[in-house]
Amino acid sequence: MRNITVEEFRWSGAGRQHLEIVERKGLGHPDSICDTIMDRISVALCAEYLEKFGGILHHNVDKSLLVAGQTRGAFGGGNVIDPMLLVIGDRATFEAEGVEVDVNNIAMDTASNWFDENMRFVEPEFVDYQIELKHGSAELTDIFKRKEGVLGSNDTSAAVGYAPLSFTEKAVLDTENYLNSSDFKTMFPESGEDIKVMGVRRGNGLDLTVAMPLVDRFVGGEDQYFLMKEELLDAMDIYLLDYVGEKYNNIVPSVSLNTLDIPGRGLDGVYTSVTGSSAEDADCGQVGRGNRVNGIIPLNRPVSSEAAAGKNPVSHVGKIYNVLSHRIAEKIYSSVPDVAEAYVWLLSDIGAPIDDPKVAAAQVVMEKGSISSVENEVIEVMESELEDIQEFCMQLARGMFPIC
Repeated sequence: MRNITVEEFRWSGAGRQHLEIVERKGLGHPDSICDTIMDRISVALCAEYLEKFGGILHHNVDKSLLVAGQTRGAFGGGNVIDPMLLVIGDRATFEAEGVEVDVNNIAMDTASNWFDENMRFVEPEFVDYQIELKHGSAELTDIFKRKEGVLGSNDTSAAVGYAPLSFTEKAVLDTENYLNSSDFKTMFPESGEDIKVMGVRRGNGLDLTVAMPLVDRFVGGEDQYFLMKEELLDAMDIYLLDYVGEKYNNIVPSVSLNTLDIPGRGLDGVYTSVTGSSAEDADCGQVGRGNRVNGIIPLNRPVSSEAAAGKNPVSHVGKIYNVLSHRIAEKIYSSVPDVAEAYVWLLSDIGAPIDDPKVAAAQVVMEKGSISSVENEVIEVMESELEDIQEFCMQLARGMFPIC
């Protein structure tokens, strides 16, 4: 039996606090671009390693910097003067058993394909790539040669996850997903992908502040910009009212868009973009500065400090425990009666088997009843999930869990 502890967490829950603040950086935000691309590179490397060697080899591609380029914006369509630069770095296995792996081209092709699939107005020539992936250290690489059973952790790292999401957290997450959905882009092609949603709930009042550039090729002038902005705001209002619906009819939502805008200043007073992302000329990006692995930045919750994106999915607990802690918390919440919220803490020492954490603890907020009535069930959930950790790691390797 693993050393699992369960205790009652005596607070009313995030959704019952008077003040709640939640942020989400959307698909085209520079930080989100780094996170999603680097994790996709890890998934691509895992597939290559599995095909060539029958197992996943050492890699941690979790260091990335997206350096902003330069554009010349214009109503009716601007142009890119200097491309963005995506620096891809850290460690990977380039050769094993006499067989080479084309790590650099896998990384660059994966990144380029991601831009093609997700950023409508980023042409291939708008992004340069600098690959700084190197060979791993002997000791960390050796972990992957120890084939017997579950691998040991390649870091001493802690993580915390929780469930369920509060109404505010779900609203912020779902709003960004809606604004970046294919349906919304079809209705409003001028809406860029670099969307950030900041949600503040005070009591029953939910206020969302949305930042979203308008792609300048669709904007003929300042007057048209503000007309488009009003149409976008109307669409957001309708979405939020439908979202609240009858289930949350006590919530009063409001939304604002691009609050820095000032009429009468031309291009200097509006938020437009050539490519749909501020990475074109205004904002750099970096792995680990964006959303947590559950897709949001929840200021009312305990969160993990690790940057999970790009870390290997079979020995790096900075990734494994980050995602697994949320999964276990969700299983506890959904399967154990009378649990209002669950928080799961995992900690491993470097070298220790990843299925046997140094700390595996659950803090449970009870809807009713006592912690003693559910303690055994909570332990059973945690035992089961840790027992199946190898299958979970392979699901991570196949990219089945979004990281940001």
